[in-house]
Amino acid sequence: MKIAVIDYGMGNLRSVSKAVEHVAPDADVRVTDDATFIGAADRIVFPGQGAARDCMAAIGDHHLNQAILDAAHNKPFLGICMGLQVLLQRSEENEGTDLLGVIPGEVVRFPLDLNQDGEKLKVPHMGWNGVKHTMEHALWNNIEDNARFYFVHSYYVQLQDEAIQSGSTDYGLSFTCAIARDNLFAVQFHPEKSAHDGLQLLKNFIEWKV
Repeated sequence: MKIAVIDYGMGNLRSVSKAVEHVAPDADVRVTDDATFIGAADRIVFPGQGAARDCMAAIGDHHLNQAILDAAHNKPFLGICMGLQVLLQRSEENEGTDLLGVIPGEVVRFPLDLNQDGEKLKVPHMGWNGVKHTMEHALWNNIEDNARFYFVHSYYVQLQDEAIQSGSTDYGLSFTCAIARDNLFAVQFHPEKSAHDGLQLLKNFIEWKV
């Protein structure tokens, strides 16, 4: 099995690739910006971190727009953190940034007056938080509902079609933290930083029969 971890210079690539190698020890796991290998890979992992405009510019600089779009529509595809956000149409970040447009919806900032039980919450949302399963899916296999995953983000996705939401998290408000549609699954949290349950999700992705 060939697994491409897409490298456009904006992800926690070493941690992601090592976590994937851990759950798929017999696979050919490559951190790559080679569109040919991405096109030939059996599974795609699309990590990312940083600002929306910088991510989109980096994807363009690496000439990866079409390779990412093709993979997102045609093969098992896992987006992580910004690898979820840039799949949408537009982000409020950087005074507005056009994204890849795979998923209808936009990316918005957490409110400045975010609070929970009368306590002001900090932005970015950083640390461990529970993830509620909002649909049954193979990538939740052997992961308990409300299991805790590790987050670092100031923006979150708002979907046009809530039917593709596969997970939600509460942080002063309830927001979409995972989506699933056909061959695509993407999460706001970092499975590679989320201990046993994060590795289980990656293992489920490797074993996913799309």
